[in-house]
Amino acid sequence: MKILSPRVLRALERFNASHPWDHNAHYHRWILRRLPRRFDRALDAGSGSGDLARLLAGRAASVQAVDSDPVITDQARKLTPCGLPVTYTVADAMAELPAGPYDVITCVATIHHLPFSQALTRFHRHLAPGGTLVIVGLFRAGTPVDHLLGGVAIPANIAVGWLKNRGRFSERPVSMTAPTRSAEMTFGEIVREAREVLPGARLRRRLFWRYTLVWSRP
Repeated sequence: MKILSPRVLRALERFNASHPWDHNAHYHRWILRRLPRRFDRALDAGSGSGDLARLLAGRAASVQAVDSDPVITDQARKLTPCGLPVTYTVADAMAELPAGPYDVITCVATIHHLPFSQALTRFHRHLAPGGTLVIVGLFRAGTPVDHLLGGVAIPANIAVGWLKNRGRFSERPVSMTAPTRSAEMTFGEIVREAREVLPGARLRRRLFWRYTLVWSRP
């Protein structure tokens, strides 16, 4: 099922390139509302330019920010004020996570780069009892509901891009310079595998081609 022709999609890509805004950062405040006001240790897996890690540092005693890309990690270090309790590590999230446990683990637009079930299992092991895991991920549209939500997101995406950039042409923010990859799993596949690893996990489709997963370890 296709909502738009290739010609219209190319026009949208040109608009987004000249009026960019970070769809992942759009969910950062939403993530914070799912977390305690104060906590001890946090892990941000796939930290990119460090935007979310710096927000977590406003509540955490310490934040471990891990990303496999040394270029974007170097940018994150430069953007982080001295004294903020964030430690950046260039590492493969599947092999070299700093030792836990963590009271909070976040993962935004990263888990589709990883073996899904194995990544969830790894986060489970690193999460402290009573801790909270929050994931914002991408999924491949596979149902009429997915395509309908994608269709609704298109005019909303244009409106937000226009408003955030005040109608002017803009450069991409640093957060949008990290390597990207298309999602391969459908939302239904994500739900089935997630609930096998994380019983009771709450998953929901979201606007702007994203889904969310929230799980608290008993």
